[in-house]
Amino acid sequence: MTFAMTEIETVRWGEARGIIQNGQPMGQMVKLFEETTELFDAIHKKNKEETIDAIGDIMVVLTMICGILDLNLADCYESAYQQIKDRKGYLRPDGVFVKSE
Repeated sequence: MTFAMTEIETVRWGEARGIIQNGQPMGQMVKLFEETTELFDAIHKKNKEETIDAIGDIMVVLTMICGILDLNLADCYESAYQQIKDRKGYLRPDGVFVKSE
């Protein structure tokens, strides 16, 4: 299934459960925080299966937030890319990002 098809099916899932029609962005933000914590734990434990699950859950919650706010997740993603695409720099091995002009 493509990313776009998965997004559409996820929106349908959220609509069928009343999340998009009745949900609140802040309620979904609480859920996003919970899922982000699960991702942190999975990465810390170096558990690939739990990492995949947590990233997927985060994508679902982001899709619900977009649905509630009448946004499109792919459009938000592209907007972020457009903002960063021309930035220069690199991440050093010590974890410090060095910006270039």
